Amino acid sequence: MNESEEKNRKLVADGLKSIWFPFTQMQEFTPEEVLVIADGKGAILRDTEGREYIDGVSSLWTNVHGHRKERIDKAIRDQLDKVAHSTLLGLAHEPAIECAKKLLEIVPKGLTRVFYSESGSTAVEIALKMAFQYQKQAPGGDPRKTRFISFTNAYHGDTLGAVSVGGIDLFHATYQELLFPTIKAESPYCYRCAFGASSPGCRHDCLRQLENLLATHAHELAALIIEPLVQGAAGILVQPPGYLKRVRELCTKYGVLMIADEVAVGFGKTGTMFACEREGVTPDILALGKGLSGGYLPLAATVATEEIYNGFLGRFDEFKTFFHGHTYTGNPLACAAAVANLDIFAEEKVIENLAAKIIRLNQKLHPIVTMSCVGEIRQRGFMVGIELVADNITKEMFPPARRIGHKVILEARKRGLIIRPLGDVIVLMPPLCITNEEIDRLCDITYDSIRAVVGD
Repeated sequence: MNESEEKNRKLVADGLKSIWFPFTQMQEFTPEEVLVIADGKGAILRDTEGREYIDGVSSLWTNVHGHRKERIDKAIRDQLDKVAHSTLLGLAHEPAIECAKKLLEIVPKGLTRVFYSESGSTAVEIALKMAFQYQKQAPGGDPRKTRFISFTNAYHGDTLGAVSVGGIDLFHATYQELLFPTIKAESPYCYRCAFGASSPGCRHDCLRQLENLLATHAHELAALIIEPLVQGAAGILVQPPGYLKRVRELCTKYGVLMIADEVAVGFGKTGTMFACEREGVTPDILALGKGLSGGYLPLAATVATEEIYNGFLGRFDEFKTFFHGHTYTGNPLACAAAVANLDIFAEEKVIENLAAKIIRLNQKLHPIVTMSCVGEIRQRGFMVGIELVADNITKEMFPPARRIGHKVILEARKRGLIIRPLGDVIVLMPPLCITNEEIDRLCDITYDSIRAVVGD
């Protein structure tokens, strides 16, 4: 065993003794599965033994312009020479001001106020609290409106408010007694339609059901929350064209606030800067995270309309203040990274250059869709879900105990690709900076890994 192998073995052993890894069954997490990352550059990560991997999930859907992006690195170093942290509770600092200003220039028109936090879950919690308190005290609010409508298969984070509006039993059912009740609408999981419909011939029963729920419960609904265009953690469930726009229209029709959770889909992943842009939608409240700092530091934002903001204005003794804040809200280092991130989008024309890569990714997925174990490939921009099935005629799933998706991602690692499964859905979501050659390799390795585990 050479020096690097010995160092890696010790790191793995120490990690398994001390770290409780997220979303991981620790009893079955073996030393052979622990991959210790040492460094990265662009879309490539390297482990402590020098092996290279394509970062096929952009470090959990966060990395945008690649690892060690010089401009973001420099922005953080420059800020370190000034101050690493200063609170936003009653104070301000330049990076937070500059970041908010730049953000408001690119979010959907009509959103005017930025409230910072550190993660997607907290951005959603803040959105829920904003909507609830707005209804309680704003001139345009209604104190009777205390409930939320959300969707089956939804994922908005792991804090309790976010879990309450979630809809994935595997993640959320255990905590049911801790959660506030919500009204659930069926999401458009077209491959496994809850209404038994198929394309062509779909009558959009999911939208019909949603309108019925809104019509029935509008008097008690503070807000609706939705992941625009794609439900990510559910397995990259892609909404049909026009769905999001219709949801906005229904919220307006029935006087229900609309919260768009773009934590997973924002910052170019669907092919536009924000998913809402695709259908010309402006939500009342927008939750952002992940790619906001370019995937460098924990930073999130909840962006509201002026109407929502005005609902919290009043004399001190009226206590209409939004009593919410975090120790690291608007951290200067994270905001400096975000400013650099947004500048790169503009100056390097990232979104404009993305279209050709999206087409190439789609073309390279064609051999995979013909495999007998692939039920469906869902793609929206750089977000891809490959649903593996035991029978692609009946859509029969593999038994969970076989852990097909998990085996596929371990095979991919052997070939130089880091991806993660959502059950038996293989997710591909590389950094936007990935090259054409790396796209080809990502798809080739995915194909070979599926074939090695399941056959073709």
